[in-house]
Amino acid sequence: MLPEVLPIAPYTAPLADPEVTLPGSKSLTNRALILAAMGEGETALSGALFSRDTRLMLAALKALGFSAAADEPAREIRLAGGGGSIPAASADLGVGNAGTVARFLPALLALRAGGEFRIDGDEAMRARPIAPLLQALADLGAAEADFSGEPGCYPFALRTAGYRGGEGSLDARASSQMLSALLMALPCARADATTLRLTGGEVRRPFVEMTLAAMRQFGVGGVEEIEPGTFRIPGRQTYRAPGGRYRIEPDATAASYFLALPRAAGGALRLPGLGTEMLQGDTAFAAVIAQAGIEITRAPGGWSAEFRGRAAAPIDADFSGFSDTFLTLAALAPILGVPVTIRGIAHTRHQETDRVAGMANELRKLIGEDAVTEEEGALHLRPDPGELRRRAAQGLPPVETYEDHRFAMSFGILGSHDLLGNGQPWLQIKDPACCAKTFPDFFEALDSLRPRRQ
Repeated sequence: MLPEVLPIAPYTAPLADPEVTLPGSKSLTNRALILAAMGEGETALSGALFSRDTRLMLAALKALGFSAAADEPAREIRLAGGGGSIPAASADLGVGNAGTVARFLPALLALRAGGEFRIDGDEAMRARPIAPLLQALADLGAAEADFSGEPGCYPFALRTAGYRGGEGSLDARASSQMLSALLMALPCARADATTLRLTGGEVRRPFVEMTLAAMRQFGVGGVEEIEPGTFRIPGRQTYRAPGGRYRIEPDATAASYFLALPRAAGGALRLPGLGTEMLQGDTAFAAVIAQAGIEITRAPGGWSAEFRGRAAAPIDADFSGFSDTFLTLAALAPILGVPVTIRGIAHTRHQETDRVAGMANELRKLIGEDAVTEEEGALHLRPDPGELRRRAAQGLPPVETYEDHRFAMSFGILGSHDLLGNGQPWLQIKDPACCAKTFPDFFEALDSLRPRRQ
């Protein structure tokens, strides 16, 4: 049981090449659950993540009448699909503050003709974008939402009619998950094809490409981008994983914390399970953290990360394609000793919290007001490790996590640095249990990597 405020014990000896067991990818676990639910027969999902977000998805599918059995110690879920049909005609569903559940479920539900489903989320979810997806479902004649709170937001009742094909449009600038939701559901439509046109500007593509790749692994293809931003999705298709089994990759976002850890602690570590060809766009973080003096070696059986020396030049990185990892670099910036510019993160203001503002607030406590410049879609950091050391020696307030797991894990890595040289904690983190969203035993894993002589 984690305390409400957790002091982070610094590493007092370099990492001695331990292995890190990463959890399964949240993004892929919830995509695989949706695809298996739409598939035929039973699918065994191995390497699954068990966290708050994935439990919410599994609970929703069970409430919809899908048969599922979970073996948490074996990290396996067995789910019997409905062949493109939703068993239940009505249900009360909760999405918590899980973006994948909140965006994927309405598109799945719209497969059901004559359904009525009541859906709500946490207070934070009620402020997160969902209206463009609901408008797209309405335009396609697949579903209509009746809002019981703020129009265009959770909670609402969704009256579903099934997809009829034809043409529709979607503004997915706020979240590529809305596009992924429709791309996954529309192949099961009882129509020859649907044309979906993106409006409003560019969508972050890595997660969309991951969705399309997962769909192909479940035996469904043929989605064409017939012109930039316009997709043609053939219908009347059936999902089926080869042999009824699907392996979920380790979480590349979770890997970012451990790729950064050698910079805080020194030494080297290994991450088995990561491969040379992965679906997750967040693997791009490896090239960014390499600029901070980490040497990354990729092999088919896993990756390794080793601290090779301090950053030699300012770091300027565009995180638009892998924005969940920007917090890892930002939290580490106070000890890097070079200016750090982080771009392409405007959309993260609408995630679990306003991540840009939250990160700026916490870094100002550590390195001073003048060292942090916040823009709509960027952070400019000019850290002075000496100033950080001075403030830490005087005592720092605990880091706020804003009910956001990525704040807790990112600053957990920073706190692992023996800043004061005495092995004593200098950084505390509020609400460390918020990591349950994607990595429930993160702090136990972090502690387990310490060399035994510590």
